[in-house]
Amino acid sequence: MNKIIAFGCIMLGIFAQAQINRFFYDYQYIPDSGNREDVKKEMMYLDISSKGSRYYSRDAFIADSVQMAKVAAMMKGVSLQSAGGGRAKAFVMGGNNNMNKVVKEYPSFTTYLLTSIGADRYKVKEDRKPDWKILPDKQKIGEYNAQKATATFGGRDWIAWFTTDIPFQDGPYKFYGLPGLIVKIEDTTGSHKMTLAGNKKVNASEGSDTDSSKTASLPILASLGSDGKEIELTNAQFRKAWKEYQADPAKNMKQMLSNVGSGKIMMNGGDVNQAEVIRHIEKTQKEAMAKNNNPIEPDLVK
Repeated sequence: MNKIIAFGCIMLGIFAQAQINRFFYDYQYIPDSGNREDVKKEMMYLDISSKGSRYYSRDAFIADSVQMAKVAAMMKGVSLQSAGGGRAKAFVMGGNNNMNKVVKEYPSFTTYLLTSIGADRYKVKEDRKPDWKILPDKQKIGEYNAQKATATFGGRDWIAWFTTDIPFQDGPYKFYGLPGLIVKIEDTTGSHKMTLAGNKKVNASEGSDTDSSKTASLPILASLGSDGKEIELTNAQFRKAWKEYQADPAKNMKQMLSNVGSGKIMMNGGDVNQAEVIRHIEKTQKEAMAKNNNPIEPDLVK
């Protein structure tokens, strides 16, 4: 009981000093299993507040406004002209790694993956949790004394190192539930590795709100015909949506063009054939999927 009270006092002390504790993780991953020499690197944020945590790409957070400006510039001068002279709204193809975020709600640790497939944004509720086996092995990870744990999750076997020096039972991505913060985790194939690189306390205004609906409501999305809201799905429903997208990556564009009828697409002052646009989308998206065949959760896209 005394330990529980002490832990609670530590937590209250931490949150009294700052609203958000930000942990920096060096994320290294191999997107193409056929090209293991191509190792990508990305800095990720794990923001922990009293309400929960949020794991997301630093690049996406810092460059949001720049990226949206580029999208606006790209879409400038692009419109769909129907036979009756009306215009249809355009949409943005999404789905890169930077768009993926993981939100955990405290104290239940209800976990959501915020991601996208094509033009559709999804909020996928996790229905599993890591089943850890804590091992006696210990080692120093950076400046922290860490202990080893293993789990099978998402179609991969994982090796984690956690430290009780930092009293958060959380970690990067969907991982949580150990007696301290996860400072390093790697799958046994070496395809995905997340290592704690530092931390600091920030004001709430500098952080990413754990309410996903707030971060999704971007003015540029509204101007491009999207309300920015995620569709909430289960893992099984998301797998179904992903299979449908793999089979027909241009489905959304086809649906949009069906509303235009036999009209034309005007791009930068010139007309573009509808069939040509669809072929281009199918080709580029299938090429992208072929090169990104080594996801962090194989079970989610099998």
